[in-house]
Amino acid sequence: MMSWWNGLSMLGSLPITGPLGIAIAAWLLAGRSWRLSLSWCLLFGLGMLAVVATKVAWIGWGVGMPEMKFGGLSGHAMRACAVFPVAFYLAFNHSEDRSRHLATVAGVVLALLISVSRVPVHAHSWAEVVLGAAVGFAVAAAFIPIVHSERPMRFGRTLAGVLLPLLLIAPQAEPLPTERWMTALALYLSGHEKPFERRW
Repeated sequence: MMSWWNGLSMLGSLPITGPLGIAIAAWLLAGRSWRLSLSWCLLFGLGMLAVVATKVAWIGWGVGMPEMKFGGLSGHAMRACAVFPVAFYLAFNHSEDRSRHLATVAGVVLALLISVSRVPVHAHSWAEVVLGAAVGFAVAAAFIPIVHSERPMRFGRTLAGVLLPLLLIAPQAEPLPTERWMTALALYLSGHEKPFERRW
């Protein structure tokens, strides 16, 4: 069972969701949807900034909600909930409404499973996962209506062709030392010698 959760958790890792987020922006640019690409970059960037800010605040200054076991948004949950619903929606953007809706629901379900996986692998508390997922879904919910109103050029199969290999290579992806990077940043900014730890 743990290997199942580990596999799901890997799908939310930065080596998977980062390139996929970039692929979405590139796909929109290829379709000459400059405004959509910029909107996506801004929304996804704000989500990423929220993750980094909350984690740095806890690591450097202990700013969080210890009573709720919250020491920063789950980056896996935020990225998964932002990227997968949008990627699935775009892949079926020019399909009939039913197919597009089912694809979006599939992206949401996958994102939820990835988010939940962070708890049994002991990476995050429920509060960190739920709030991280909420920020990610907010990004997706803000972006999808913009896409629906503009309907960019048809490149659904191209995006699907990018998405599938990323999902297949997920188990082999090397994790990036993002926690170490954020710890170094937090200590540099706060001037503290030791980070605040999440003891839960």
